[in-house]
Amino acid sequence: MLKDYSDKLDEINDKMLSITQDILDANKIILTGLQECNKGLLDNAKSNLKNMSTRTTEIDNSIVKILALYSPEAKDLRFAVSFFKISNELLRASSNTRTFISGLSNYCTELDETTVKEFAVPMQKSTIDCLTAVVKMIKATSNEETQESFNNIIVSENKTDEYYELLQDNIYKKAPNIEDFGKFTKILRALRKSEKIADRALDVGSLLLFARIGGELGAAE
Repeated sequence: MLKDYSDKLDEINDKMLSITQDILDANKIILTGLQECNKGLLDNAKSNLKNMSTRTTEIDNSIVKILALYSPEAKDLRFAVSFFKISNELLRASSNTRTFISGLSNYCTELDETTVKEFAVPMQKSTIDCLTAVVKMIKATSNEETQESFNNIIVSENKTDEYYELLQDNIYKKAPNIEDFGKFTKILRALRKSEKIADRALDVGSLLLFARIGGELGAAE
């Protein structure tokens, strides 16, 4: 890999790391806000998500420039292609996080303490584990580290799916009439964003795995 090309990819990698860390930090604040049902704290989490569209567009523009300047061969091209797709997934994760914050700010008072402690909080913790593993993947310096972190994402993402299903069953049991059903559906829609954030983390992890180790892009996705 050409040194200049490698340096440019490192710069993009650093930008991706910064964005992912901000999304992770926002979700950590969400966890505390959820545990305390603290609307002010939930709203404060949005400060970590400023200018995400601009930041991901900068990554896209940088990728276009290096493709035009360096015309990388197939082996090196997979880094640029993966990073281009990753920037979109990070933007989606940021959007999911912002929507999650808004939904919780509106509906956290509707959730009983048992539902929060037994289902919503563990689900959000698993989402945080997914994002933490993505950060580790971006920082990884070996294929072994990359693969290990990706495996951790898979485990944590599966947990978010399981917790959401349990949460859904629990909430629907608390909706004896159509009025309550509508209210709880809105709550579920908000909480599902935590699961969606974990999904985006898995997509990013799959693309990072493809970039670092290779394989089939379709399989990585």
